[in-house]
Amino acid sequence: MKVQSNNFIPAAQIAIHDVDLQTAVSFGTNSGFTKRQAAMFAQGEAHGQALRQQAAAIKRHALNHLPDLLEQAEANMQANGIQVLWAIDGDEANQHVLDIARRHNVRSVVKSKSMVTEETGLNHALEAADIAVLETDLGEYIIQIGDETPSHIVAPIVHKTKESIRDLLVAKANMPPTDDPGEMTQFARQLLRERFLAADMGVSGGNFIVAETGSIGLVSNEGNARLTTSLPRVHVALVGIEKIVPTVVDYALLTQVLPRSATGQAMTVYTSLINGPRQPGETDGPEHVYVILVDNGRSHIYTTAYAEALACIRCGACLNGCPVYQVTGGHAYGWVYPGPIGAVITPLLTGLENASPLPYASSLCGMCKEVCPVDIDIPRMLLDLRHDLVEMGQGGTVWHVGMRAWAWGNSAPGRFVFGGKVAARAANWLKPKSLPGPLGGWTKYRNTPKFAPKSFRQLWQEREQERKGEGVKG
Repeated sequence: MKVQSNNFIPAAQIAIHDVDLQTAVSFGTNSGFTKRQAAMFAQGEAHGQALRQQAAAIKRHALNHLPDLLEQAEANMQANGIQVLWAIDGDEANQHVLDIARRHNVRSVVKSKSMVTEETGLNHALEAADIAVLETDLGEYIIQIGDETPSHIVAPIVHKTKESIRDLLVAKANMPPTDDPGEMTQFARQLLRERFLAADMGVSGGNFIVAETGSIGLVSNEGNARLTTSLPRVHVALVGIEKIVPTVVDYALLTQVLPRSATGQAMTVYTSLINGPRQPGETDGPEHVYVILVDNGRSHIYTTAYAEALACIRCGACLNGCPVYQVTGGHAYGWVYPGPIGAVITPLLTGLENASPLPYASSLCGMCKEVCPVDIDIPRMLLDLRHDLVEMGQGGTVWHVGMRAWAWGNSAPGRFVFGGKVAARAANWLKPKSLPGPLGGWTKYRNTPKFAPKSFRQLWQEREQERKGEGVKG
C-alpha cells in the first residue's frame, strides 16, 4: 500500500466535513470504547488492570527473548509439518506467496482478515499474476468491492453507514435492494460460500504464534477464518515476527485481553489454534500449510528505543479512545495503521520523512495508553518522534526560530525578567479582543484577561524583602 501519510492535514480536513463519515465513525468508536470498558472491568477495576499488566509482562518478555523464541517457533512448526519461510520485506513476502501458488497450480485464493497483507499489498500482487483473490471478512469484502482500504484495525468499514454499504452491495454485487442488515449479511454469506468451496488456496494472518507448540492462533467472529484455513488444499499464513508468544498459558491470557479490548467480548466466536496440515487418516484440513514470518521493518524497530511498539496486539482500542481518530477516521492517516498506534509505527516502518505529520496527530491526552491492553506508552513515543523530527530539521522554520528565541530569552535571569515585563505591558496595551488562528476559540466566548500588574517573581522578591525587614526589627 502506497504511503500517503504526509497528506494527513488536508485529508483530515476533508474527513471532518464528511457528514456520513462523522456519523459512522462517532457511532463505531463510541460503541467500541463503551463495550471495551464494560468487558475489561466486568470483574472490577483491579481485575481488569491486573489482566493488562499480566498481558504487558508477557509481551515484554516475548520481545526480550524474540530471537530465541522465533527459532523455537520455527523448529516446532516444522516438526508439526508446517513449512516456514522468512521475508525481509513486503516484496519478498508476496513473492513467497506467488511461488507457493505456482507450485500448487493455484488459480483462486480466499483471504481472511490480515493487516500484514495490507502492508505488503498482497492482493495487488496476486491479481497482477492473474490469480483471483477474494476477501472473506464481511467488512474487508465491502472494502474490496468498493476499491478502498480499511479505516480501522478491527472494524475496516467503521467509516461507512448502513445505507452506504447497502448502495455498494447493490451496485457492485447485484444484491437485491434491502435495508435489513441480516438480509445483507445472508446475501454476502451465500456469495462467499461458493468461493470458499472453489478456492485452491486460503491466506490468513496470525494473531499469535505459540513458540512452545508451533501453533498459529487466530481469533474471529464470522467463521470465515476457519473456512479459509481449512477448506482449501493450501493454507498460507503471513505473520509479523513480533507476534510470537512463549507458551500456551501466555496465549490463553492474551486471548482474554484481545477480544475484550477489540470488540468488548469475553471471547470471540471462533478462537482457533492451527497446528499443521492434515495428518494421515484425517479427513479435514489443508494438505499443505505454510507460515511466512514477515519482518518488513520490524527488526529495525527492535533495535531502537521504540521497540515497545512491537508489543501491540492490534486490538484497535487506542483508535476508539482517541479524540483525533474519532473525528478523522482512518484513511486520513495515509497508510495501513491509523490512530495513535499508527502515528507511531507508520513513521517507524515507512520512514519518519514519509509520515512527518503523524506524531503531531495527537492531543497527548493519554487515553491511548490508558486503554492499551499491554500498556504501551504511546504518548511518550509520539513526543520522542516529534523530537526526532526537530533533530532532522523538520520542525518548521517559524517553530525553530521561535524556540531559539525563547531559549535565548530564558537562559539568563535578566533577559527573563525584562522579557516578562515587555510582554505584560504590550499585552495590556494592545488588549486584543480575539486571539489569532486556533486560539480564537478561547476568545470567542470570553474576554481577554489582563496581565497581573506584578509577576510572581516580583511578588516573591517583595515578600522575601519584607521577611528580612521583619527579622531585622525583631
